[in-house]
Amino acid sequence: MILIVTNKEDIHPTPVIEHLERMGVPFFRLNTESLLSDYDFEWTSDSAGGDDFHIRNIHSGLEVYGHDLSSVWERRPLVPSELRCLNRDEINRHNLTEAHGFLSFLLYYLGDRYCIGHHIYDRSSASKMLQLKLARESGMRTPDTCFSNNRKSVKAFAEKYRTVCLKSIDNDNIWFDDELKEHVLYTQAVETETLLSLGEESFSQTVTYLQNYIDKAFELRITVVGPHIFSCRIESQKMEDKLGRIDWRQGLDHGMIHSRHDLPGNVADFCLEFLRRLHLNFGCFDFIVTPEGDYVFLECNPNGQWLWIEQETGMEISKCIAETLARHDSPRPSSIG
Repeated sequence: MILIVTNKEDIHPTPVIEHLERMGVPFFRLNTESLLSDYDFEWTSDSAGGDDFHIRNIHSGLEVYGHDLSSVWERRPLVPSELRCLNRDEINRHNLTEAHGFLSFLLYYLGDRYCIGHHIYDRSSASKMLQLKLARESGMRTPDTCFSNNRKSVKAFAEKYRTVCLKSIDNDNIWFDDELKEHVLYTQAVETETLLSLGEESFSQTVTYLQNYIDKAFELRITVVGPHIFSCRIESQKMEDKLGRIDWRQGLDHGMIHSRHDLPGNVADFCLEFLRRLHLNFGCFDFIVTPEGDYVFLECNPNGQWLWIEQETGMEISKCIAETLARHDSPRPSSIG
């Protein structure tokens, strides 16, 4: 049995589920925002029966037992936010917080199963600092990088370059209630002179994350599933209206060209070893390829998006995820003691 831990709005599980159904592999989808509203569940431990858990969807009747579970796909779960019955606001918040705690504990408990997406390692592995350190140790070229809330530190770093890139660290969008509008914080290329014209408060009230700008021939999105590598070439520098030339995400809806790309062996080996060192079975890598042909590592998203790559290139990533999860699908004892 495969447990898919996700949310109602995520479209990525759909093609994977379709493959699992064709393969006849049992699965259970848990939409975590609805943990208290759509499911009955229990986890028990005793000296006679060991430990086990049971989750049942109260609408469909589908259910899963821990002793039948062998692999987990943790695909961007949300915190519980729905209740069957509302109470005072303080009580509602308490109940949802308790449900979130239970969910986290359960996912930690499942950490010994084969996982694509991991409740423990995804978060720690997302550290840009750790990623750049590992990449440099592996001999991979990376941008020069600075994190700081100090204008003098930013100035000392930026003055070495004519142009730098400003990036978000952990939150790439802002929602303004008064405008009812979301603002996405795309990577920006900024002239150093312009950046340093800003006052002290522009730096002290936030964390500035900047890197030196590197010229690109094209970019790569490399999706790794277990031992399988799907490398997509993104022609960001061919966008005539400049949308997507700095941050390719801006060009996705404007005809940006995607194609399959053959990776050099050393880059493929780096991606596999990088994930191994971080205890991950999945990752989405972003690379720059310079006009000189150098491969420059930018970052790895431990639970990144990939469905548009499949749709643009025909690479069967969803089938690979389904087959990889199914390959590890064998029951385990209910007790780990």
